[in-house]
Amino acid sequence: MADYIHELRGLVGHRPLILTTAAGALLDSQNRLLLQERTDTGDWSFPGGYMEFGESFQETCQREYLEDAGVAVECERLIALFDHDFYTYPNGDQTQLITALYLVHQVGGELLTTATSETQQVKYFPLDQLPPFFNDQSKKMAQKVIEMVAANEAD
Repeated sequence: MADYIHELRGLVGHRPLILTTAAGALLDSQNRLLLQERTDTGDWSFPGGYMEFGESFQETCQREYLEDAGVAVECERLIALFDHDFYTYPNGDQTQLITALYLVHQVGGELLTTATSETQQVKYFPLDQLPPFFNDQSKKMAQKVIEMVAANEAD
């Protein structure tokens, strides 16, 4: 996918692009949230990423989760769709990110224990002790997860 985005950027430069992404919220038995420390900024985000041509949001979430966190997941349900978030990367690339956030559960794999080209580390965080996020969309996604957990605990 990076080649596809680089090809687009070669054509449009730093002009704004609308990009579709998918991410997953994986909670452990203590309702701690798994997050990825990004290698590009050092900030934290949900494991996830850009959709490849021909993929569904769920397929993107599953592929990206395995790449970013080492964990095979299944998507249980859509938590929310985020479609009004903008981000400018340090190199000036502007994007409007349309992201589907899923509640996921682990079906295989193991958490990454070494850094990759995109992930410094993965770690579970209590919902009241979340780290600095990559962008505003990640903050909004975390808030939706907090609200979901609170609603489930109230039932």
